[in-house]
Formats: sequence, structure tokens, C-alpha cells
Amino acid sequence: MFPKVVQVIPTEDYTVYIYFEDGKIVCYDASPLLNKEVFAPLKDIHTFLNTCTVMNDTLAWDIKGNRNEYDCLDIDPDTLYALPYTQEMIA
Repeated sequence: MFPKVVQVIPTEDYTVYIYFEDGKIVCYDASPLLNKEVFAPLKDIHTFLNTCTVMNDTLAWDIKGNRNEYDCLDIDPDTLYALPYTQEMIA
């Protein structure tokens, strides 16, 4: 089975709630990524929040805003799916 992300909800503490097609929900802490050069643009919280999306059936950041699935920052969906289940975020 290939896990498919259908929705992501970023938060101001650099975590992202990730909703999978099969109903699993996980919370991903993206803050460790910020120390890596390629993810440096995400240090700006507005960039982190506003470019967070689903591309390639996984969590991604569309930094350039061109919706090019080959030109985004994304996380392997298997890595995300391996995270423990979490409670749904209630707004």
C-alpha cells in the first residue's frame, strides 16, 4: 500500500496535521527540518503556513508558488505514515 495524503493543516509551532486517505491522522514536527539549508525558507512562519500543501500525494511546501510537483519541498509519505496516530486537531 502506498500511503496517500489528502489534507494538511500547518500550525504556528511548525507542526503539520496530516490526513491520509485511509483515515489515519498524524502530527509531523517539521521544526528539525529548519536547520537544513534546503528547508531554510520555511523558517519564515508565513512561508511555512502559506506554502504548505499536498503535492505528489504527500506533505509539501510550494515555495515558488508555481504548483510544479518537481519543484517543491516534500516529505516521503512512508515516513509520515510511520508516525503514531494522533487526535484530530479541533479548530
